[in-house]
Amino acid sequence: MESGLASGESVLYYHDILFGGNDITNATSARATNGTGLGKFVLGMLVVFDDPITKDQHLHSTPVARAQGFYFYDMKTTYNAWFAYTLVFNSTEYKGTMNIMGADMMMEKTRDLSVVGGTGDFFMARGIATFQTDEVEGFKYFRLKMDIKLYECY
Repeated sequence: MESGLASGESVLYYHDILFGGNDITNATSARATNGTGLGKFVLGMLVVFDDPITKDQHLHSTPVARAQGFYFYDMKTTYNAWFAYTLVFNSTEYKGTMNIMGADMMMEKTRDLSVVGGTGDFFMARGIATFQTDEVEGFKYFRLKMDIKLYECY
């Protein structure tokens, strides 16, 4: 049996560096809107991103994909975000896309988001991407461990 994403399961790391006004070279995401001021938890802040995805925890490892999409904060009583993005693969190992979306209940140890489709090697992919926060540096940087499980749905 094959190992990795094509066989149904893989762990990848998602790295997000929020633009802070003077770090154009390193930033991989930016606020499109600010929070509304309703509550203390940046309700309404929308962030668009083009983040590197690696096989290990190291930000400077060669990316295996890019995560391109957005997340927005959608609760006024705690930190909670809603994600919609595409993993874009363009390597010798994988070609195609995988679409992921759902609620990231950030205060939970693990969170499941839905794999809702894909193209190329991931044509019509279905499954679960389990998030686990791996590192946080304020609002500047975070790293998520994504345990992706794909299922055959014929």
